[in-house]
Amino acid sequence: MTQPEFSGRLPALIDAATSVMEAGDLQQLLRRLVSEARLATGAPYAALGVIGDHGVLVEFIHEGMSSETVARIGTLPKGLGVLGTVVREKKTIRVDSIGDHPDSYGFPPNHPVMGSFLGVPVIAGGRAFGNLYLSDKEGGFTDSDVATIEALSRIAGSALTTARLQERLRSLAVVEDRERIARDLHDSVIQDLFAVGLGLQGVSGMVTDEAAAATLENSVDRLDAAVETLRSYVFQLRSGPQDPLQLEDRLQELVSRMGSAYPSEVRLELAITEAGERPFDDEILKLVTEALSNALRHSEAAHVDVLVESDSTGWRLRVQDDGVGFDPNLVNHGMGLNNLRSRANLLGGTTTITSSPSVGTVVEIEIGSGH
Repeated sequence: MTQPEFSGRLPALIDAATSVMEAGDLQQLLRRLVSEARLATGAPYAALGVIGDHGVLVEFIHEGMSSETVARIGTLPKGLGVLGTVVREKKTIRVDSIGDHPDSYGFPPNHPVMGSFLGVPVIAGGRAFGNLYLSDKEGGFTDSDVATIEALSRIAGSALTTARLQERLRSLAVVEDRERIARDLHDSVIQDLFAVGLGLQGVSGMVTDEAAAATLENSVDRLDAAVETLRSYVFQLRSGPQDPLQLEDRLQELVSRMGSAYPSEVRLELAITEAGERPFDDEILKLVTEALSNALRHSEAAHVDVLVESDSTGWRLRVQDDGVGFDPNLVNHGMGLNNLRSRANLLGGTTTITSSPSVGTVVEIEIGSGH
């Protein structure tokens, strides 16, 4: 299985992962994660073990063994040996021969003998839910394999966290629970999905095929959009339907969160009129997210300035960086620029992009009040 083939499937996988927030099938998602991990690395065997609240293995999803072999083995793994070490120490373990690891526990009767091993903890919010592991790949596992499986394990952790928070939400009784769930969503799921995006960027840097790299970049854009959807959900939980958080507060949080993940200094200027209806708040936030994400990921800028202003004539957004710049006539528009223009067009707005090499880039969007 070549890497371009894997990256071609990745957007659909990310859609499946983020859709768990909308009553997605968690079991189907976890099975798919195991399958994708196996196919992406070329390993004969892959499995995901889920640990319950009391440290007992409550779920074990595997692929690569025949049903006859599984029946002969009988009992499921109990999380001992190297598998337990992955969960206990919350760290990735990669060895060319699993038997050489000091924590190796041996194989149960009738279990296939396995050689190389890659185990990654499934973590969300600092808590280990289990492990995603692969084994017996001929020639051993590569750095690219590690980056890919770590990204998939993050998705698994976020999905598991979200599913458990949904269960709590269904039995929601008091305001304090709303705040705790909102905090858990923000601190666990959102941060982990954001980390997945950064991890996928690292994978794209290892890919030499331009189409595959562009697919990975687009996948990062989709994850950014998913994060913003979750953030909107958090705001609803925290503030309630009668007292929604204002766009100014949401923009401040967005700039703080995104700016902390990159070396660029992000500065925000707001001049938003309070009078009148503001039906575009969610769309304005998405536009700023898209433009800011592009600047932080591609510009290598020391500073990125974000301006959001509105008055009776409409909205004006500007994201300006002092980075490497590019020639707009030559650049591949897969950098998210098409998504940005499409979003603005749907609101009846116009997008202007000014850039030149070594000078920087200015993205300006104007939306009239009549739209």
